[in-house]
Amino acid sequence: MRRRHTIQPRQRFVKIESGGLGMSGTHNILVIGAGSIGERHLRCFQSTGRCQLALCETMPERREVIAEKYGVPSYASLNEALASGKHDAAVIAAPAPFHVSIARQLTGHGVHLLLEKPVSISMDGVEELADEVANAGTQVNVGYMMRGLPALSQMREAVRSGRFGQPVQLVVTAGQNFPFYRPAYREIYYADPAMGGGAIQDCITHHLNAAEWLVGPITRLVADSEHCVLEGVTVEDTVHVITRHKNVLGSFSVNQHQAPNEFFMTVLCERGAARFQMIGQRWYSAQQAGGEWQLEAEHPAERDDYYIMQANAFLDQIEGKRRPVCSLAAGIQTLKVNIAILESVMTRTWKDIA
Repeated sequence: MRRRHTIQPRQRFVKIESGGLGMSGTHNILVIGAGSIGERHLRCFQSTGRCQLALCETMPERREVIAEKYGVPSYASLNEALASGKHDAAVIAAPAPFHVSIARQLTGHGVHLLLEKPVSISMDGVEELADEVANAGTQVNVGYMMRGLPALSQMREAVRSGRFGQPVQLVVTAGQNFPFYRPAYREIYYADPAMGGGAIQDCITHHLNAAEWLVGPITRLVADSEHCVLEGVTVEDTVHVITRHKNVLGSFSVNQHQAPNEFFMTVLCERGAARFQMIGQRWYSAQQAGGEWQLEAEHPAERDDYYIMQANAFLDQIEGKRRPVCSLAAGIQTLKVNIAILESVMTRTWKDIA
């Protein structure tokens, strides 16, 4: 039976002279980084109506523009923001190489973290961060937002219930025209692997994390990638990965240059299959031999709605109402996968993941 669910309309933000929202909020959230993703987080947290916001950005012109646009106070440095003593939680939307150092500094001040993906570009300082978070008792969520999507969550529940039998294979195919969605891709972090750029660290990492959530951690992989189409950069825009999730076989085929925007994640099981379609937020099932996919549910939403759901989930988490959508441990596991893929491409060999 077809079930259609519509995400609740977003609450509009109200710009006021003192910064933050025009309604009282419990939490004071510091957004670190005023790039496109930082601005999106600022806008979407503001739309929840549950918190006060402030911005930390080192680039003066960008800081002034975004702070004025959303009517929030701003800081030129993290030290300045921490000295204010106002913030109980922070969103780390700076480039990936700086995630861990910023997170450790904030954790030392008892600040809860929404840490953008990936956790980092290497394992340097990552285990230390995990230990410090455990000792501080602070909350951390890693920004792999696919785990919070209603259709994918429902599909996972159906797969894990045993309705289709044990999973045996997972297949991901995805592609989009990246320049259409991010025209400035040549001038931002994406152009530099050392800043977390390229399809492996910036794109397929989302799919890998969601797959691990569905069928378990990746234990072994081999990968290939190439720069094929995108002009003005040399980073990979096409990636193929073959994975093992213990007994489950996986494959991922992703590009950032095809004309249509599409994403499909299919879990094949002993007695049927389930498929998630990102566009339209739908999931399907198939159990009859020779039959067709049957629509189970759809959840139409705009892109900001995903991040508003993530913001509300994070606020619920720091209020003790729910577990993290993506824990720090799960984010670290996916970082290990990212690193293994990059190594596999370089060495042309299979890689085991501890």
